[in-house]
Formats: sequence, C-alpha cells, structure tokens
Amino acid sequence: MKLTFIGACHEVTGSMHLLETKDTKILIDCGMEQGGNVYENAELPVAFNQIDYLLLTHAHIDHAGMIPYAYKNGFNGTVITTNASMDLDSIMLLDSAHIQEQEAEWQNRKGKRSGKGLVEPAYTVEEAKQVIKQFKSIPYHRLTELSDTVSIQLIDAGHLLGSASIEIYIKEDGIEKKIVFSGDIGNFSKPLIRDPEYITDADYVVMESTYGDRLHDRGLNHIAELADIIQRTLDRNGNVVIPAFAVGRTQEILYMIRHIKAEGLVKGHEGFPVYVDSPLAVQATSVFKENLLECYDEETKELVMNGINPIQFPELKLSLTADDSKAINFDTTPKIIISASGMCDAGRIRHHLKHNLWRPECSIVFAGYQAEGTLGRILQDGADSVRLFGEEINVRAHIETMGGMSSHADRNGLMTWISAYKDAPSKVFLVHGEHSSMESFAQLIRDKLGFEVECPYSGSEFDLAKAEFIYRAEPVFIHKEREISVRNNAIYDELLETGSRINELIASYKVGCNKDIKSLTKALNELVEKWKMEE
Repeated sequence: MKLTFIGACHEVTGSMHLLETKDTKILIDCGMEQGGNVYENAELPVAFNQIDYLLLTHAHIDHAGMIPYAYKNGFNGTVITTNASMDLDSIMLLDSAHIQEQEAEWQNRKGKRSGKGLVEPAYTVEEAKQVIKQFKSIPYHRLTELSDTVSIQLIDAGHLLGSASIEIYIKEDGIEKKIVFSGDIGNFSKPLIRDPEYITDADYVVMESTYGDRLHDRGLNHIAELADIIQRTLDRNGNVVIPAFAVGRTQEILYMIRHIKAEGLVKGHEGFPVYVDSPLAVQATSVFKENLLECYDEETKELVMNGINPIQFPELKLSLTADDSKAINFDTTPKIIISASGMCDAGRIRHHLKHNLWRPECSIVFAGYQAEGTLGRILQDGADSVRLFGEEINVRAHIETMGGMSSHADRNGLMTWISAYKDAPSKVFLVHGEHSSMESFAQLIRDKLGFEVECPYSGSEFDLAKAEFIYRAEPVFIHKEREISVRNNAIYDELLETGSRINELIASYKVGCNKDIKSLTKALNELVEKWKMEE
C-alpha cells in the first residue's frame, strides 16, 4: 500500500494524490493548477488507463479540473463523489472545457501569424461530456466497498455544496490502515452549508493548509460589511464589482444581498439591480436552488421550509449571453456586478474590471482567497495600474477585501479539525498550501499536539504499511529566481514566527509583577537597539 504525492505540494492548486494497493489504483482529486506556480509537478507514475477509481473531494476546478484530461489520456474508471458535487461538475467541467477550446483557438490564431505549430486544448467539451458519464454519487456516511482491499466513506467537509473529506480503509496482507484525505476544510458559520464534520481516528491524515498561517477576522459581520460597501458605493453613483467563484461564493453573496434587501440595510437605493454575469454561476445557482437539504445548514433549511428561496430576489438579473454581458456596462444605473473568475485571471470579470477599475466612484470587492501571481492578488496588493486586453488601466476604484469570507478554515479552524483526533495519527501530511503557510502550520501542530508532520514535495512516495518514505522528492523549481525568492521568504517567515512568539510572551506578562515586566521591557529594548537596521 503506497501513497504518492503529485499535486498541491507546497502550492495551493492542482490537488492530486495516488493511492495504490495490490488490486486497486486510486486517484484522490485530479485538479488543475491555477495562478503563478513555483514548483514542477512530478509525472503520474502510472498510466491513466490503470486507474480504477477517482475519488473527488469537491467540484472546484483546482480539485476536479483535469478529470477530462485524464479521460482523454485513457482513464476509464469510476469517479466517486457526492450527488451535489456530481451535479456541479456536470456544468463546471463543460465550462472549463469550453475555456480550454477557446484558449487553444486564440493561441492558434496568434501562432498562425508567427508561424508556430498548432496548440491542442487540454481537453474538449466532448471529452468532458463523456467523462461525466463515469461519475457515480454516494451519500455521506455510507461505507462503500471498492475492492477486496479498499472501502471508503464520505464526510461533510463544510467547504462547498457537496464537499467531502474521504475516509479510506485498506486491508492488505493482514495489515489494516485508515487514511483520511481532508479535502478543503470549510470555514465555520458560513451561509447556506453546514460546518465541517470532525473525524476522530486515522493512521494517516493528508490535510490541506491553505490558511495555516493566518486568522480570519471573526469580529466582522459580513452582511453589515457588505451593506456598508454597497451603501457608500451607490452614494457615489458607482458600481460594486465582485469577482466571485461561480460555484459557492456567488451563491453566498446572493444569500447576503437577499438579506440586505429584506432588512432594508441599504438606504436611498431601494431596488438596486444585481447582475450575476457568468453562465457557469447561473447554472450553478440553479443547482443550489434545487434545495439539496442534505447539504444545507439549519438556518437555510428553515427559510426553505417557509417557502423562501435563500438566494433569490426580484432585482436579480442573470446574464447568459455575451450581448447580455456587454449591455451591463452600457447601463449607467449604479449596480452590483458579480462575475467570475474569482481571482480575475479569466472570464467576464476582466471586462468589468476594464470598465470600472479607473472610476474612483466604483468599488472592487474581493470576497475570497487570491492566489499568488493572479490579477486579484496584484490588485489586493495595491497595484497602481494593470494591463487588460492590451491596455494599461489605472486603478482608481476602491479596492475592498471582506476578511474572513473565505470558504477555507483559518489556522484556528484547521487546528480545531486536526485536534479532534483522539490518538495521534502515525503521520500528518500537509498539502494544498503555500510553502510558508504549510511550514508554519506544521510547526504549530508539532508544538501544540505533538503529532508527526510531513510536508512532502511532488513525487514523494510513502509506504503506508511500513510507515516510512520510499522516496523523498526534492523541490523542482520552475524558475531559478523563484527558488531564491522562496528560500529567502522561508527564512524571513521564521523571523515573523519568532515575532509572534515574542508577542505571546508579552501578552502573558499582563498579569505579571512590575519587576519582571520592567526586566523584560529592558531586555527587549536592548535587543531592538542591537539589531535595528540603519535607515
């Protein structure tokens, strides 16, 4: 029984892991890489036509986006996931395939002028349609046998409609092991869906670490915060542009806007229009509207039982065609525009940014994680201008970030999830996190829980029966300058972690005696003077 780490190793996107027993080969997720990647991923060590099952944690493209590529390259096994994830992927993968075809067509037009060869799309719409036929859904909490050696069970991860952690039970040559893949662990008290469920036992845990070094601001009332942004922007006669993931975040925002309208939280602009400008988001919203009570939280269930659609209101306008999308920016009425992609790297949102970024009366509202290297992160980081469609656009709009809106658990949420294990797993493997986040969270688990934690690089192989690495891969950097940057950042992150420990030490002296407080203050001041950099 062997586990090979392929994708999302010291990076946030492109999740993929290979689990092998004597009679079964299983992929856990088959995700697409997004944003600026630092490391090269190892090749899958077996052919796709040898994969028996693909277990999908949830429908987001960074976990599911390469499933049609696997089909194109010979995968003919079964994709197992929840019913909601299957429904969502039946539209998301077709949308992704359409984007792949468009991108290849654009590159071929460009390449033809320069004499370059033809570019083939990663996969086609037809290939996406065919692999969707291989999906099979199972409910949460139903133990399902896949082979003589492997059984699985899905547990609600609370990250997205239908998201799951996966418990895998392996029996081979008299040895029994349980391995848990966390998938993306959800934030707590999110609209619409339930909080993540806890798992209490495992021999091995493969766990995400996206926000392993950060805390969400729990003091924020997101509905009040969004209402305030809308109020200020509409008062300026501007538009509120919200880049949002088509699946999950768009529906959460609609839930909040319905509440804002129902409670009259925005004054003087009653009836303000709200556009969802993404065909994928429109289709995904229809999946949410089917009221999959299996996934909804109690508050949302109560609304549904009272005949209230939690994400529907009269002023909601759904934009499907390209002409619908263009018309939005020719309408001068102040409005809310929700459009994909959530990180601004593709899709209709880039057109809306082009029309609104330069206008100081407008607001661009980020309500989700922005990966390093994406246009969304560049705007968040304070860029004065950005290039869109060959044109330099000045950034004069208000750039707003709704902290804590992430569908990922923060450091405390992750610690709560891993702390639920009553006995220490033999190993905790951290994946799906930037290098600094992963290493920081690994040390926190070691310090607080005493668990053995590993942060494997792509290509690493682990023997689950012997509890030892068969092969520890070294990082392979895409660009040399990124290697130097990551190395320097890692050293600086150690300094930041030390600073956090000093702050904790200072906080502990709040109830200390005056003599000790004065001694500590003197020592810290001497340290500051010794190491203060010259200006």
